Amino acid sequence: MRGIAYDRFGDESVLTLRDDLPEPPVGPDTVLVRVHAAGVNPVDVAVREGRLAGAFPHHFPIIPGWELSGVVEAAGPAVVGFEPGDEVFGYVRRDDVQWGTAAELVPAPQRCLAPKPASLSFAEAGALPLAGLTAYEAMVDLLNVEPGDRVLVTRGAGGVGTFAVQIAAALGAEVVATASARNHGYLRSLGAAEVYDYADGPISAQLEQPVDALLDLVGGETLRDAVKAVRLTEHRGIRLVSAVDPAVREHLGSYLFVRPDEHGFGALGELAEGGQLRVPIAKAFPLEQLADAHRLVAGGHVRGKVVVTL
Repeated sequence: MRGIAYDRFGDESVLTLRDDLPEPPVGPDTVLVRVHAAGVNPVDVAVREGRLAGAFPHHFPIIPGWELSGVVEAAGPAVVGFEPGDEVFGYVRRDDVQWGTAAELVPAPQRCLAPKPASLSFAEAGALPLAGLTAYEAMVDLLNVEPGDRVLVTRGAGGVGTFAVQIAAALGAEVVATASARNHGYLRSLGAAEVYDYADGPISAQLEQPVDALLDLVGGETLRDAVKAVRLTEHRGIRLVSAVDPAVREHLGSYLFVRPDEHGFGALGELAEGGQLRVPIAKAFPLEQLADAHRLVAGGHVRGKVVVTL
C-alpha cells in the first residue's frame, strides 16, 4: 500500500513516502476507506514530534493524519449504514496512533465516519471533520451559543477559527474575532461582526463591550487576557472553552479535545448543504509533498485549511 509513514519522532524529514506499507486490518466494526483527501492539522505536527506520546499508545511505523474524505472500499460484518462505493468523510481518531489518513487505504471505526456532504468536493470534505467538529462542539455543546450572544474567537482565521466564526454566526451570535490585519476582510466575509488585530495589544483593552463567551485557540497569555473580556452572568456562569490550553480550567472553563460524533458530523453536513458553512482551502498538496504541508501548518499563519490529495 502507498502512503506516508515515519519510524521515529522528529521533524518533517522523518515523513517518508512508501509503497510497501501493509494492508490495514478490517475489524468487525471497521470501514475501510479509499482516501481521496486528508486534512493536515496542528495535532499532526504534535504527534509527529512526540508531544502526545504520553496520551496515546504509539505503534511504529505511524501513518500521520486524523481526518479524511474518500470512498468506502469494504465494511466489516458488524458495520451498519456503510457499503462499498459510499462517499464518506470523517475524523479518524482511534484509541492508539498508527493507522492515520495519509495513505491509500484507512481502517476507520464506524463511529468516526459520516456520509460526505454532496455540496463539498473531496478536498473540502477532507478538510472539515476535525476542525469543524472542534468548532461545533465548542459552540453548541460547551458554550451553548444562542441568538444575540457576543462570542469571541481568538485566532479566528485558522482552521478551527474559520469554522467557529461561521457556526457562531449561523447560531445568531454577534461574532468577535482576532486575526492579523490581512485577514480582517476574510473574517468579515465569514460572518464576523468585529475583528481586531492581535498586534495592536491585548484584546481586553481593545474591546469596548465585553463578550458573553470565549473560544480560545491561542492559549497562554492570550487566554489569560481574553478571559478578562468575558462577562460573568448569574444564570449561565462564565463561558470559556480552550482547544489548545488545559489551563483554561484554572479560570473555570472547559478544555476541548474533540471526539468523533455522529450528531456533529450530521450538523456540519447540514450547515454545508445549506450554504452556511464553507471550507476555505489554503493549499492542497499532493501526498508526496506532505512534509511541505506539515511545514506550512507548523508555521501557524494559515488562513483556512491545508489538505493533501491522493
